[in-house]
Parts: sequence; C-alpha cells; structure tokens
Amino acid sequence: MLGSSKINRGTESKISGRFETISREKNAEDPNEFLSPKTILLEEHAKTIVTENDCPDLGFTRSINPYRGCEHGCIYCYARPNHAYVDLSPGIDFETKIFAKRNAPELLRKYLAKQKGEVRTIQLAGVTDIYQPMERKLEITRELLKVFWEFRQPVAMITKSSLIIRDLDLLEKLASQNLAKVYISVTTLNSELWKKMEPRTASPERRLETIRKLAEAGVPTGVMAAPMIPGLNDNELETILQSAKESGARSAGMVFLRLPFEVAPLFLDWLEKNYPLKKEKIEKLIRQARGGKLYDSAYSSRMIGTGPYAEMLWKRFRFSRKRLQLEDSMSLNKKLFRIPETHRLRLTKGENLFPGL
Repeated sequence: MLGSSKINRGTESKISGRFETISREKNAEDPNEFLSPKTILLEEHAKTIVTENDCPDLGFTRSINPYRGCEHGCIYCYARPNHAYVDLSPGIDFETKIFAKRNAPELLRKYLAKQKGEVRTIQLAGVTDIYQPMERKLEITRELLKVFWEFRQPVAMITKSSLIIRDLDLLEKLASQNLAKVYISVTTLNSELWKKMEPRTASPERRLETIRKLAEAGVPTGVMAAPMIPGLNDNELETILQSAKESGARSAGMVFLRLPFEVAPLFLDWLEKNYPLKKEKIEKLIRQARGGKLYDSAYSSRMIGTGPYAEMLWKRFRFSRKRLQLEDSMSLNKKLFRIPETHRLRLTKGENLFPGL
C-alpha cells in the first residue's frame, strides 16, 4: 500500500530509479509526507530536438518531445522510467519535476533548414504530453507549430489535453494544406476511474468535446484508445470508439498496456490501493498477454500483447473500427515542404542562423 490519498497525483511513491544505488523509503511519522508536492520547472538546454528511430512497430520515424516528465500523472505511463536517466524517481518526481526544452523551436528551425531528401512527417509528442499544464504558460508547443507552418512541414500530434484548442488558429492553417493531424487519447469514459488513473488530465467529456471542436474546424482528428487495460477499462473499448465517432473522429488506434521497468511495481501498488478486489484478476490477464511476464519489450508484441486475450481484444477493435468507418489513415501532404527564402538567403551568406546553439 502506498499510504494516504490526500494528494491529487498519480502516485505518492518515491520509488528509486533502476540506476540509483540509494533506495528511498517513506517516513510515516512526517505529517507532510503525503502532502502534494508543488510542480517544479527545470530547464533543459537540449542540443538536438528531433529524435529519429527505425522501430518497426511505431507509425513514425521522427518525433519531438519538448518536455521530460508529465504533470498529468497517469499511473500507467510508459515514459516514467525516463526520469531514472537523470537520477530522479519514476514515481512522484516524474509528475512534479518537469524539464522544459525552451530552445526546441530554434532547434527545429535548424533541423528543418538543413533537411534534404525525403520529407517525413514529424510526430509531436509520443513520450510525454505536449499540452500538459506547464504548456499553458511556456507555449513551447505553440511555437513549434509556428515553425511547422513556416516550413510547411507535416506534423502529427497526440494529446489528452483540451489545451490544444488554444492553438486552433495554427492547426487550421496547417490543416488547410493537409499538413496536420491530431489524435486525442481517450482511456476511459468512467469518471471515477479517470480521476484515479489520470488525475490531472482533461475529463473524458472534455476530450470528446475537443475532438468535436477540432473536427468542426477541419482538423483531421482521430481517437487513440490507449492503453487498454485488461479487467479495468477493456470493457469500454467499443463505447470509446462510438463516442469518438459521434464527436467527429475519422480514425482510431489502440495500444495494449505497457509496464516497462519501474512502471510495473507502481501500477501494481496503485491497483492494490484503488482496486484491491480486481488486482489479482487484472495482473493475471496482463501476464497471460505477456507470456507470463508483466512486460515484453519485443517490437513484435510490446504494443499489442500475445495470446487469446490480446487476440480477442484486437478482433474487437478491428471489428468496431470497420463498423464505425474509423479506418481513415489521415495521410498528410509531404509535397509542400519549403525552406523559407529568408533562411535560404542567410544560409547563402554563411550567416549563423542560430547563435548560441
């Protein structure tokens, strides 16, 4: 058990990262031990911003994550282990110590100005949410969208925040040239489960409303039913897709629960605290879909699982997606990419476009 439920966070745990040599324990006698810590903004002066990958199970080869850590606090988040690389806890530190890459827009300009050969869609997000609460003040994501428009660079986005509506002016411009698509992540429509599992995210109703507003503005929008957790929210799969379709979604995706490294014990502790009567069944079903383990990192199965349960879940998804006509790939236009003339002239003169980087 993790203790008090006083805090509005995904976890209270200060679980040590896998690289740390010192372990942490709670001080039960400290009256402030269970109080919600304030979110701390940390600066990360990134040297590069576009990550390239050749993973066969990802739908993109280029991605940008302007934040490390995420205040949304989703207990199942597969990105939590990344905080171990900076000697912080994948538990509460991941939710409260947020690194912001303020120089991301300048780095993106530098990257695109040098781009040659085939134009590839860049995935904006994929690890932590690009519209988490910190973005309301910092506007790093908004500035990145301006760069995408400046270069006519196609961009795909995923978020579970309604804050994306703030940038509808830029998204409409990009969408008018078929340069942008958005996926809204909807994990559950159950208010009680949402509050416990994703404590600082937009409510299910607001996410559906966000899909509607984006679709009405002409922005190609899909729903991502992720993650699907056996015995917890898997019974909602068809309802999530149906509700998203009725809100204007054109496409749908799904991902099976992933519990790498420190996420597994955090998630099991959370189940023990919030759903003790369901914990044994949920863990059993997860292991059935992971070859007896809590996680399998193999590219062929990490997103989808294996075995009868996973196969049935994916059959349900494919059937519903087809029935609801949510099979639209929402492909983007890659023929409009350009290096703005101002950049070309300055490059020709040998001028440093990015002093200090």
